[in-house]
Amino acid sequence: MNEVTVIETLAEVYPQLYLNPDREEKDAYRKVVLQGETPESRDLSHFLQDPQDRMETVETPAGAVVVVSLRNRADYEVFVRCMMAAKEGPKAPIPASQGASTLVAFNWPRIFAHKKQFMEEQRAAGVEDPDWSAEFSRFISVPANYQDLLVVLSWGPYSNVSASEAGQAEASWPETSYGIRKYHELTHVICRRLYPERIDAVWDELVADAVGVYAALGRYDAELEKRCLGITGDRYTGGRLENYSDDAAQLARPVSEMLDRFSEIIGEHPDTAPFDLIPILQECQERFHTMLP
Repeated sequence: MNEVTVIETLAEVYPQLYLNPDREEKDAYRKVVLQGETPESRDLSHFLQDPQDRMETVETPAGAVVVVSLRNRADYEVFVRCMMAAKEGPKAPIPASQGASTLVAFNWPRIFAHKKQFMEEQRAAGVEDPDWSAEFSRFISVPANYQDLLVVLSWGPYSNVSASEAGQAEASWPETSYGIRKYHELTHVICRRLYPERIDAVWDELVADAVGVYAALGRYDAELEKRCLGITGDRYTGGRLENYSDDAAQLARPVSEMLDRFSEIIGEHPDTAPFDLIPILQECQERFHTMLP
C-alpha cells in the first residue's frame, strides 16, 4: 500500500487543494472555502509532490503550531495560491523572495463533525428538528473552533539569496536556509499572539530574521540578515525589504543600525534559546521607531 503523502493528507482537510489554480477561478474556491462545498474532482496532479515533504507540530511559547515543509518550490507556490485563492484569487503571484507563509484555513471537516454530533445529541434528547443554523452561528463565533493556523515552508535559498552572496558554504546553505525560514515564520506567529499591540511589518521582519539566523547558525550574523533584506552597508541594493515598505531606500540606514544593535544585544545573552530572544529584542522597538525618517 502506498503511503499517503503530505499533500494528500492536507487535501482531505482543505479540499481547495484539489482545485488547479491555473484553471479554476476565484468563485470556485469561494464555494469550497466559504460554503464547504466538495470539489467534483479529487485531482492533485498540479502538485509535483516529493517524498521529502513533511509535516510536524512545533511547540512554541505561544502554543503548538503545525509546520508544513514542501521540497519543491513549485509546490509551495501552488499550495499558497490554492489556500489564498478565495481571498486573493488563484492567479496572485508569489514573490521569488517569499519562501514561507503563515495561513489561516477554514476546517470544514471539523464543522461537519460537530454538526453530526450536535444533531445526534439533539435527537437523542427528543428534539425532532434541531436548530443547526443557530448552533452553527454559535460554533463559528469562536474562531478556534473552525480555523487552523498553518506555517508553510518552501525549500530553497533564503530570501532567494545564493550561498556565495550569503557568504555561506554551498553544501550547507539549503539546510541553513530552511532553519532560518522555519524559525522566522514561527517567530511571526509568536509575536502576533503574544505582542498583538506591537505588530509592525518592517520591525516584525527584523526580529523574525534575527531569531531565524540565530537559530540556524547557532549565532547571530547581522551582515547575513542585511543581505537577506537587500542591504549592503547602509544602502538598499534590492531585496526583500521592499516587500514590507514602499520606502526601502530610506529605511536602509536605520535598519542597518538596528541590526548592528541586535548583534550587541544578542552578544550580551549567550546561550539563549532562539525564541527567548524575542522579548529581549522587542525592547528595542520604540528606539527603532525614533530612528525612522
